[in-house]
Amino acid sequence: MTIDTGDTAWVLVATALVMIMTPALAFFYGGMVRKKNLLSTLNLSVITLSIMSIQWILIGYTLAFGPTNSGLIGGLNFLGLTGVGAEPNADYAATIPHLLFVAYQMMFAIITPALISGAFVERIRFRAFLIFTILWATLVYDPVAHWVWGVGGILRQMGALDFAGGSVVHITAGFSALAFARVIGPRKGFGRVVAEPTSIPFTVLGAGLLWMGWFGFNGGSALGANGLAVNAVVTTNTAAAASGLVWMFLSWRDNKPSVLGIVTGMVVGLVAITPAAGFVTPLSALIIGAVAAPISYYAIRLRQKSKLDESLDVWACHGMGGLWGALATGLFATTTVNSAGFDGLFYGNPGQLAIQAVAAVIVIVFAFVVTFVIAKVIQRTIGLRVDENEEEVGLDISEHGERAYA
Repeated sequence: MTIDTGDTAWVLVATALVMIMTPALAFFYGGMVRKKNLLSTLNLSVITLSIMSIQWILIGYTLAFGPTNSGLIGGLNFLGLTGVGAEPNADYAATIPHLLFVAYQMMFAIITPALISGAFVERIRFRAFLIFTILWATLVYDPVAHWVWGVGGILRQMGALDFAGGSVVHITAGFSALAFARVIGPRKGFGRVVAEPTSIPFTVLGAGLLWMGWFGFNGGSALGANGLAVNAVVTTNTAAAASGLVWMFLSWRDNKPSVLGIVTGMVVGLVAITPAAGFVTPLSALIIGAVAAPISYYAIRLRQKSKLDESLDVWACHGMGGLWGALATGLFATTTVNSAGFDGLFYGNPGQLAIQAVAAVIVIVFAFVVTFVIAKVIQRTIGLRVDENEEEVGLDISEHGERAYA
């Protein structure tokens, strides 16, 4: 195996692009909360950069990508990155340094628990979040990453396709958010008090940076500077554009074309194309993005009618968007785009859709149940949420002793 300098350069750039997505997410979420909780919300994403960087190096990478015996979890061969260096790894990255593959995958492991934070902003106890993040990454993210991407992983062996994390990142985050929201309960005054967003411009800025970072998220998953990376970048852009436009028309029909809605739609399109980006054509990506918008749009309506305070709609956008993307991969995947994949239903292989559906259900059930249990354990030990007075004052002051603005 020989290191390819072009592949290495591209994956280095892609790693940086995916890294910037986490502070971008901080701004995307931060703009939607009240001013008294802005710093707290930003910090939930920012601190995850530190927590998960350490967890990944110590134990996360080996659990996700270490040699398997059962197909359920990686072995401890790479504990503390033992034996991981500049030489390529034939199983995962034959043309780039093994350590670069570790760094690239680390960025996925970082942003996934940060995504979940949108479910419980404005009421989560900071120390509870820290403990939850470590437990969730170790007990949910790492096993699912191994199932889907690890050599010998049960879902990979089944033939499930997930190019850049539709199941591993978005379905796990979305349905974990749903479980956590049910445990922690609603914010004080939810449904009675109007919670004005601090700064929709912050959210627009975050969405734009997320879109840019997603080129590394999906394009980098080709693990090389090649035609597959280009296809992933083009399909990613196409799906985001289509979903943003459709969301605009949906909100326009109901009232006025909401700017917050438009950028939410763009992110939903990015979510939906993630598992499919390296398996489908740009025209298929247009359809995937266009269909993703109404799925998430009406999932938000359903959540609102249910009176569930899943604050920033992680389930509707990431959970349902990721589920549609996983199923759409089973419809639109074609080996003319990626010979390492499989054809989907529309290319003569209906079995692929069934495989995608079964894999998605397994991930949904596992993520929901384990997250529910983790949240319940934390709730009954150190407590999940701040008290009513602390929530009334705002988490910026009560949890961090700071104000976003003088």
